[in-house]
Order: sequence, then structure tokens, then C-alpha cells
Amino acid sequence: MKLLAGAAAWGTLLLAVSVLAQTSAVPTRFVGTITSISGSTLTVKPDTGDPRQVEVPPTAALKRVEPGQKDLSNAQSIQLSDLATGDRVLVRIDPNATGDTPQAAQIVTIKAADVAQKQLQEREEWARSGVGGLVKSVDVSGGVLVVTSGAGATLKVIQVHVKPSTILKRYAPASVRFDLAQPAPIDAIQVGDQLRARGTKNADGTEIDAVEVVSGSFRNISGTVASLDAANTTFTVKDLVTKKTVTVHVTPDAQMHALPEMMARMIAARLKGTSSTPSAGAGPSSGTQPAGGPNGAPPRSWPGGNGQGGGSWTGNGNGGNHGSDMQAVLSRAPVIHFSDLKKGDAVMLVGTSGTAEVTAITLLTGVEPLLEAPEASRNLLSNWSMGSGGGGEAEAQ
Repeated sequence: MKLLAGAAAWGTLLLAVSVLAQTSAVPTRFVGTITSISGSTLTVKPDTGDPRQVEVPPTAALKRVEPGQKDLSNAQSIQLSDLATGDRVLVRIDPNATGDTPQAAQIVTIKAADVAQKQLQEREEWARSGVGGLVKSVDVSGGVLVVTSGAGATLKVIQVHVKPSTILKRYAPASVRFDLAQPAPIDAIQVGDQLRARGTKNADGTEIDAVEVVSGSFRNISGTVASLDAANTTFTVKDLVTKKTVTVHVTPDAQMHALPEMMARMIAARLKGTSSTPSAGAGPSSGTQPAGGPNGAPPRSWPGGNGQGGGSWTGNGNGGNHGSDMQAVLSRAPVIHFSDLKKGDAVMLVGTSGTAEVTAITLLTGVEPLLEAPEASRNLLSNWSMGSGGGGEAEAQ
């Protein structure tokens, strides 16, 4: 899910707000992203509301902070020319300025490149020490969450141990953005929720002492596209489970991929428990890995690949990280956009919770073989949809 400007970036900006509040008398301020720069005038898209223009006079104090920086004590003074589109900014308006365009008294920025680097580090950390899946049970008093990861022959049960020091967050209702996740107690986590956790895992990955846990209630939908509305970037699909028609909104944040036919057949065979360990050059009928990766990519593009066509995407048979492997497989499938969807396409998606309307978080096409095992496919997508905090493709908004 393309979800965040970086949890660290947000924390820094919020701390910056706190610092500013201690040194000034309730000025107008807002946080957003620079969308354009014309001379000394910035256009900023706030996180809420319409774009705003602000004049940056020579007297304005411009500061740059690093993602994760706790206060402004080590902030670097910069010039207007150092700002660029895509940078995250906190703008404090000068209440005494006159003129049609508001003037900035102070701007605190986190550079887009710094955010991207921080996000990359966070994704790598979640990939190394993270697990994810569907919540099977919640023991509030004992601080234990049981999560199922993977599907079919790759199904794995994981115990997530939550301590008082564990950071617990939850996606806001109807939100697909990781940066908007809010602190929430363990009893807010419900059976059926999707969850990701990072921390210290045991040898076979069946238990983890969680440092951070992020959860949310989402909806899994499988079916065929019934109609498309290009003007509103929405489509309708008849859910195979509920037999009801759902309108799906597709935003730029949605992760959309098309499964190549061979990959879809391999995954379907694995979900049914009928495939064997992939080997070089084997075809889809046996459920094994082709000599090359998706779209002709080198075999090393497959998780566990050795660069010679070997390696299993289902783990090592000894409790390997199946969920992460599958997440990597799905993420490497070709990226598509709304304009690529067609009426009659078979789709599987994870969206925000809702009955008649949802917003897509992740979506797959080319899934005809998977629709024969919709419940297993539900587990298949569960670990992939919460990508922002755990190895997804988050980008600054």
C-alpha cells in the first residue's frame, strides 16, 4: 500500500509543532507537502484541506530536520533554494504580515530524499524481523496474539507476544495510510483483523516478541469486474462470498498487480496442497517454478532463488517465513493501473471495511485459478495488504 510519509517523519513534524507551540503564541500552522515553487511562493498540499499558497520572505526562518529527530536543537538552517517539490513541511504563518498571500514566519522541512531513505531502512527492518497475517485469537490478559500466515500448504500459526513496551497502533477507519495509524490498546485488536508485527523471532518463526504491532479491519473481495467508471476511478464487482455487488474506489495509493498465468497456477496449486517444491525449468502443471522469474526476469527475482533457477517461494520446509516469501512474490508481479482493468477481469482485493463501497488497498488481476480456493486466497492476501510498515511500497504523499 503506498501509505505514508514515514512514521518517523510524522513524529518529527509533530514534535516540531510541540516545540513551536512552546516558543510562540498560537500562530496559524499546518503540515503538508510542497507541490510547486514559483519564485518565493510555495504551494503546499496540507494533509487535510485544499492546497495553500504561502510567501517566503527573507526574514522567514527555514530549518531542516532529519527523520526521527526529536526536537529542533540540531536543526540545520537552510535557504529557500534548498526546498524542493515533494518535501514535507511544517509552515508557521506570520500573524502580523499583510498582503493577499500569507507569509511564513518559519518553515520546518524534512527532505523527500531523507524520508525515502528512512522508509527504505524501515521496510528492510520489517522485512528482516516482521511477521503478518490474520488474527486468530486475542489473549488480552496474557498479551498473546495468535496469527495465521500463508495459506494451504504454506499455512503457519504464529504467536505474537505483546509487552507493556510494545508499540501498538491501529489503522484509522476507512484509511489506507500507515502514517495515520493511531495508538490503540491490545483489546482493540479483533479476530479476523489483519496484523503485522516486528521484533525478535524464534528459530522457526512461530513466535515473536513484538516491538511494534499494527492492526486493522479490512475486507477481502474476490469476483469479476462488472462495470468500470473511469471518471471516478471506480469499478463494481460481485463478491463471490456475499453474492452482493460492491463499488470499489481506486486511489493512487492502491497497489495493483497482474499475476502472470504461470505464477497464478503455481500459487493455486500450492494453496490446494498439490504442488511440489519448485525446481528449474518445471512447468505450471506440476506447480513448480519456471527456469526464469516473472516476465522473464532472472530466477534470483524469486524469493529463495539461487540465481540458477532453484529455490522455493514457500519457505524451507522448516518453518521458513512463508508470508514474507509470498509478499515478495506478489510484489514482483507486473504493476498495473486503473486504466488496465477491463470488464470481466477476475480480481482479488483487500479494501477498507465497508458493505456497499470500499477503497482498494491491494488488488490482483489474472487470478482465475485462485478463485477456486477463495478462503485460502483470503489468507494469501492478508500478509500483503499492510505493506507500509512491513516492507510495502510506502511513499511520501
